[in-house]
Amino acid sequence: MDLKDHIRGIPDFPKPGIFFYDISTLLRHGGAWRVAIDRMAHAVRRYQPDLVAGIESRGFLVAAPLALKLGCGFIMLRKRGKLPGPTVPLDYALEYGTDRIEIQADAVEPGQRVVVVDDLLATGGTMAAGIQLLRNVGAVVPAAAALIELNFLGGRKRLDVPFEALVSYDS
Repeated sequence: MDLKDHIRGIPDFPKPGIFFYDISTLLRHGGAWRVAIDRMAHAVRRYQPDLVAGIESRGFLVAAPLALKLGCGFIMLRKRGKLPGPTVPLDYALEYGTDRIEIQADAVEPGQRVVVVDDLLATGGTMAAGIQLLRNVGAVVPAAAALIELNFLGGRKRLDVPFEALVSYDS
């Protein structure tokens, strides 16, 4: 099955000049969604994760069923102020400004293997920040993964771990 057949491209969203790869069409096709999670599990299993960390918010859609398929736990990396209880933050640079992601302080035990997952890898800034945040709380990050990689934005170059993507686009 070619998963690209189930990913819709929307021009000029969320602003003019941006071509948005919409996974909602993949999510609503049960057979294609199952194939995507099965393939992602096959790609990630060799890294032997104890946990799968999803990056807010579309990363949750991939990471949670992936963790279930792999038989491991799921944790969330969220924007400022969205997680209950004590959190550990990380501020990181964007193309124009900064952002912050947080993790619950007790989400990871030191030495646990955590694979970071998002729906899409673009410039790599958020994924790299997620990897660093997990390391800051004692995790071992053996790999990262996404459904989609936008090759032309070079995000993979910002990551210092192996990266897995199910589909990629060159423009």
